[in-house]
Amino acid sequence: MVELIAERFAYGVIIILMMTGLYAVVASANLVKRMVGLGLFQTSVFLLYITISKVLGGAPPILEYPFPATPDETVYSNPLPHVLILTAIVVGVATLAVGLALVVRIREAYGTIEDGAINEADYALDTERAGR
Repeated sequence: MVELIAERFAYGVIIILMMTGLYAVVASANLVKRMVGLGLFQTSVFLLYITISKVLGGAPPILEYPFPATPDETVYSNPLPHVLILTAIVVGVATLAVGLALVVRIREAYGTIEDGAINEADYALDTERAGR
């Protein structure tokens, strides 16, 4: 039983990170805190995919030349999940940069980064336009 829990410990940590990031995105009214929560959630998904793709005893898929005459029974790890995660990290960093740039522009336009104050300012502007 202890071995089973020890084998699955990484998944528990990943789920805790994932739920913490999701909570930060949903419950926070501060836009920067939402971006941090999004980054935490994203990182936990990356860790989950990398943890799942680990092959116990797997070797990197690097073949030596000249090839052996008889094939050996080596177990190779699949490099595709790791390559996809590297691409996702680059996309995630770019998305985070765009999100933070938008937060900066929102701060310049509204003077705040709190969601409630931004909604109130938009509502006041809409009612002012409707009254004209």
